[in-house]
Amino acid sequence: MSRDDLISAEGKVIDTTGGSYAIKLDSGVVVNARLSGRMKKFKIRVLVGDRVTVGVSPYDPTHGLITHRQRAMD
Repeated sequence: MSRDDLISAEGKVIDTTGGSYAIKLDSGVVVNARLSGRMKKFKIRVLVGDRVTVGVSPYDPTHGLITHRQRAMD
């Protein structure tokens, strides 16, 4: 499945365990997600409390792929 097929949603990282992240979407749904290949390639770190954009699978809405980390607003 390509990134274009995913449903884009935003949320906040609430837990990290190993290589997966628990993300609470703005709609209140909790999704388990992993980092996308580009984020791994460029070594972008995602920590608890970060706002992220998640691509959620239309076939299984409990799994997703973190595609973007939002910039922190100072």
